[in-house]
Amino acid sequence: MATTFKTFLNDDTVTSRTLLHEAIPITGSIPWGTYPIAGAAGSNIKEYTHGMFQSVYDYPYLSSSANHIFDLTIGVSANSSLVVTNQLAKKRNIYNQMAQVLVGYDATGAIQRFDQDGDLIAGGVKYDDLIFINFARLLGKDEIKKGTFQITVDTTPAFCGGTYGACVPYAVWPYNNPAANLATDGQLIIGDQGSPGTTPAGILVEWPSAETDYRVNSPAGEYGILRVQTIWDPAGPGPYVGGADYLGLNPCWEPACGLIFYQAGVVALSKDIFRAYVSPGAPPCPDPILEANRGKNDALVDTDMGALGVFIDVALAVNDIDYLCTAFRNRIHEICFNNTTELNSTIYFCRVNHNDFNYSSNPTYLHNSKIRVKSRTTDAPISYITTVGLYSADNELLAVAKVSEPLRKDPTNDITLRVRLDY
Repeated sequence: MATTFKTFLNDDTVTSRTLLHEAIPITGSIPWGTYPIAGAAGSNIKEYTHGMFQSVYDYPYLSSSANHIFDLTIGVSANSSLVVTNQLAKKRNIYNQMAQVLVGYDATGAIQRFDQDGDLIAGGVKYDDLIFINFARLLGKDEIKKGTFQITVDTTPAFCGGTYGACVPYAVWPYNNPAANLATDGQLIIGDQGSPGTTPAGILVEWPSAETDYRVNSPAGEYGILRVQTIWDPAGPGPYVGGADYLGLNPCWEPACGLIFYQAGVVALSKDIFRAYVSPGAPPCPDPILEANRGKNDALVDTDMGALGVFIDVALAVNDIDYLCTAFRNRIHEICFNNTTELNSTIYFCRVNHNDFNYSSNPTYLHNSKIRVKSRTTDAPISYITTVGLYSADNELLAVAKVSEPLRKDPTNDITLRVRLDY
């Protein structure tokens, strides 16, 4: 037990923050259902009797080694133009619950709707029909790192059943690239990255980086805008949408198609990713969601529906949430992002002056009332520092730090010990 205490001064402590990141890849085989059919014993897809969402695990969810990856659900606003005939109350409740937590309330106390650009102004473009992906804290940790999120979704009306190489995609694009890999023609890459691109006119375009272009007007923390990546061919008739920068083409990013809430670990995707992305011929990037081509790429299909395509509006209106979640899961090709662990630290500089702690209170320091390390009374005292104790204001021991080897201390030297507490 210490008998001598030294008080920390203001200059003796400093706080710091360290951000640790992990790369999280989720291959399509996991949400497709690596194990038997969803809901069955031994499956990694868990369905619930309430039918309001599905949970995806990396192993069969009954296994003790299974890890929860994300939840998937569908929400429809009361302002939606859809005439919902199946689970209307549940779909609206889900939308309202997510909006309360992620968007908040306006000045009148009404729940605000998800906004395309995050300004939340009256009359702005709203998202009324959304697919929600809620990542488990095990994966997201403290937050999803800005500028790293990317999801690849298959949007071809012909269902590929999770085997993309064996599927011949529908000829969706009027500017289809026959030289490219057909298996990627209907895959949309959706992300929060700001990426440079070149228009057919040769104009360099760059969306703002997610590291700086994010919103803070959410009760759940910071959030960013999700966009679809488009591949431009300067020598061709128009853009291509796909996963690879093939034939030396340049990527750019479409206008918004969803939101990502970094600290909450929630992704909200617009239903319009399942509609035709076509070019109006105006740089920098093509304008998505043109009703003139609706039907060419307007499908959300399920294994139960075979190769039949169903318009996304119809699918959301007439199918239950479990059915829609299964349909969407089977179209996820890949999800990847970096998570963030925030490590906060307080560093204490324990300064031992030349005249401090040259004696020890350890009983073994004395023998027959004499200091063991002295041969004569005129010898300088010597002690060896092995432990640093941090005490509260009322001298209660709070933390202990050990040095790697004993440090010799006598009146001819001083020592500064750096003690770091992580929390």
